[in-house]
Amino acid sequence: MRADGGVREETMIARTSSTSWVRGVVEMFRSQGLDVQTLLREAGLDSAVLDDPHGRYSIDEVSVLWERAVAQSGNATLGLSRELALTYGNLGLVRYAMMACPTLLGALERLVRYMNVVSNAATFALTEGPDGYWFELGHQGGERPVPRQRVEFGMLTVLTSCSWFTGRELVAQTVEFIYPPPDDPRAHLQAYGCPVRFAQPANRALLHRDDLARPLSARDTAMQVLHERLVQDELERLEGSRISDQVRRVLLARPLNPPPRREQVAAALSLSDRTLQRRLQSESTSFQRLLDDTRRELAQQYLRTPAHSLKRVADLLGFEDQSNLHRACRRWFALSPGQVRSSLCAQVAPAVTVPPPRRRPRGADLRP
Repeated sequence: MRADGGVREETMIARTSSTSWVRGVVEMFRSQGLDVQTLLREAGLDSAVLDDPHGRYSIDEVSVLWERAVAQSGNATLGLSRELALTYGNLGLVRYAMMACPTLLGALERLVRYMNVVSNAATFALTEGPDGYWFELGHQGGERPVPRQRVEFGMLTVLTSCSWFTGRELVAQTVEFIYPPPDDPRAHLQAYGCPVRFAQPANRALLHRDDLARPLSARDTAMQVLHERLVQDELERLEGSRISDQVRRVLLARPLNPPPRREQVAAALSLSDRTLQRRLQSESTSFQRLLDDTRRELAQQYLRTPAHSLKRVADLLGFEDQSNLHRACRRWFALSPGQVRSSLCAQVAPAVTVPPPRRRPRGADLRP
């Protein structure tokens, strides 16, 4: 807690996006006739970093870039185009590791594993349900609200990549966003081609089980091994070889409800449970401490999002009820969850966007 009674945000690692991803976004802005040099200057981004293959930009720098682009264009649906997402959504090395997998489900599992290479400010999780798999897209670690256009473009990039990998047009069964519904839903319906719901608890899309079982047109076991090695090398360059960093990455990439067990994380890292425990001890930490640190970091992100009720935040963090969330926030921040939310929201600088759309009732369902 800060001296003024507010929350001092504690982030375990710097949250950044790769220059390959940002460069694609900048080129998309250029294709729409925007003055990208002005955008970069206003967002405080060093344009020279775009040419560095290992360069990174912070989550807030990228959010400001989107804010300025939306303001300059006057277009509240900037980037909401399947063609733009497929052309300029640059997943870099991770895309090659994905496209060499045997099935689409395997490709998305690779994205869960290697999302940090594209952006460790983004979270990508797969959850199996009765009708297929939900993939959920989120962001963490920034002090600014993430512009909806940034999330919508990222969601569309994943979906259009699925079509490209399988060689056939693939659409989700349903797409949901935490943002309020727009006055005119036609751009969203055209881009996603399925029911779109707003004012929902998470940004996510439901993919049919049969679609995920489809083989990929470029599948190649040898190339998969090669590209995985290249992506793993990049991941280790970013995060180092510390086992605690690898555990954090696994924890952030999967749902915390139910809370993952140590042996599950060990299996994800191709280690035995005893080996993981021993290596964590050698770094003077433990699995439980890393899980608690991860929950604390995610709590800051979830509490900053007004669409998440306190009950939803407790559920996302894997707590049995709100009383456990209350005790955890008292321990982490010496504040109640409501006080943490008020403090975090007060710290957020106002976003620069086009005028906000008129709100519709919560849970509005827009169908083509």
